[in-house]
Amino acid sequence: MKQNKDNQNKKQRSGFAVMCGLIGMIKPLLGIMCLAILMGCAGNLMATFLTILGGYALLTVTGVYSGMRLSVIFTLLVCFAVARGILRYAEQASNHYIAFKLLARIRHQVFDSLRRLAPAKLDGAKKGNLISIITSDIELLEVFYAHTISPIAIAVITSVVMTIFLGRIHPVFGVLALFFYVLVGAVIPVVNGRIGAAGGKEYREAFGALNTCVLDNLYGLEETLQYGQQEARIAKMAEQTGHLETVNGALKRGENLQRVITDGVILFAGVLAALVGGTLAENGSIPGSGAVIAVIALASSFGPTAALSALSNNLNHTLASGNRVLDILEEKPLVEEVTGKEETCGQNIHCDHVSFAYANTQESGEEDGRDVLRDFTADFTEKRIHGILGKSGCGKSTLLKLLMRFYEPDEGVIAYDGTKIGEINTAALRGGISYVTQETFLFHDTVAENLKVAKEDATEEELERAARAASIHDLIMSLPDGYETKIAELGSSLSGGERQRLGIARAFLHDADILFLDEPTSNIDSLNEGMILRSLKEECADKTILMVSHRKSTMGIADDVLEM
Repeated sequence: MKQNKDNQNKKQRSGFAVMCGLIGMIKPLLGIMCLAILMGCAGNLMATFLTILGGYALLTVTGVYSGMRLSVIFTLLVCFAVARGILRYAEQASNHYIAFKLLARIRHQVFDSLRRLAPAKLDGAKKGNLISIITSDIELLEVFYAHTISPIAIAVITSVVMTIFLGRIHPVFGVLALFFYVLVGAVIPVVNGRIGAAGGKEYREAFGALNTCVLDNLYGLEETLQYGQQEARIAKMAEQTGHLETVNGALKRGENLQRVITDGVILFAGVLAALVGGTLAENGSIPGSGAVIAVIALASSFGPTAALSALSNNLNHTLASGNRVLDILEEKPLVEEVTGKEETCGQNIHCDHVSFAYANTQESGEEDGRDVLRDFTADFTEKRIHGILGKSGCGKSTLLKLLMRFYEPDEGVIAYDGTKIGEINTAALRGGISYVTQETFLFHDTVAENLKVAKEDATEEELERAARAASIHDLIMSLPDGYETKIAELGSSLSGGERQRLGIARAFLHDADILFLDEPTSNIDSLNEGMILRSLKEECADKTILMVSHRKSTMGIADDVLEM
């Protein structure tokens, strides 16, 4: 089966499905969420009844109503006002506590998922898009957890309470209230959400594409200047920015239209309630004071439902972000990690009729794969240096990735000391191999910490020995702070050859029984190449080494050479 190299298996989820997926993460904090909802309901009802009590006070002063003394009304007003402020603060504090706890948890899950997907599913991934998911998309979920779930529950509960309250004045008011609560809090947001869903998704995708474009421009700055492509790169970024602004403009126009519609519906509800109340009072069905209170109660109770209507404006962005995060969390790795099996990795490597092809899924859905290895058979015996020589694209690097089990072969068998690679614990397999890639990645940290990636508890003596073996010690000592010198981001303060030598020093420090070297000296001058190869010959006499290169000079220390 061909390997799919797509970094995300994008699913077309409905907004409801995305919300269910995000809500499912709340389970550990469900108690706090329920408390926040109760406090929000109490606070919103008190805010509504502040206006209702004001109406009662006015009717009492004018002598129309005598059901409560004015002193009682004013006491309730003060109590409700104070309690409303406390409850509002407590509700928001609880919601934000839930949001920040969940965002931290989601970040951990996303990074764990990326670890499982790497490297096969992330090979060729758009880094700007991944950065957008890890940063802004997850950050947007704060809106969902802090300002979406509670408001929905609060709107439903307060609407039920107010419908009962208004229905007790007269059933017509109850029916009227329920109709407009559903219209404002459900129908308008759902319709607006469906209209804007595609725009929200397009905005998040465009945002990720712009991030990728900016990263390309930053990392490729030297090439851009060298070949005079400044205008072309600026035009490309301007195009991405323009597209993002166009999509955002359409979303903003939709938000403004919805806001006008919502305000218009609430105003119409108030006018209709006044007409109904006047008619009922004139017919003697309810007293005039009841009609006034019903109109005030209905007009002042749209806060929670109107919040839902406004919420759908941001919800398009939030659900699009949630969908992208769920894609990462639910994505299945091409190579599942093996646990509970063989704990050791032997040094004799056997490849039997191995075939492999990368596959890129096109927009049409068809797979366009290119065979990299076909019916490859070879044995690499222990404690020897095996050279693999061949031109670019012949599958040398891919073979090492298969031996590391970054990918699974389409056909054939790979075995270590007779044990199939899929029957060896993944951690034991990779822990028993030092793998030096063509491009050494350096973290924005000190030289020492970059070397300690290979061995966390390495001593100064071990660091120096590994650096000397890689012919990089003298250079390190010439730096301002030696091994404590901080390396610039992405290792840009060092040349390609210096970065490569640090990668080789890591391999010496890791001191595994098997050493894979992918073009280990491609960026290194002949003098340093000779020193490093001599160190490999001397330091690694008891190791199994597979050395991949297109340069015949690198093969000078090999015990045998396989041409591909």
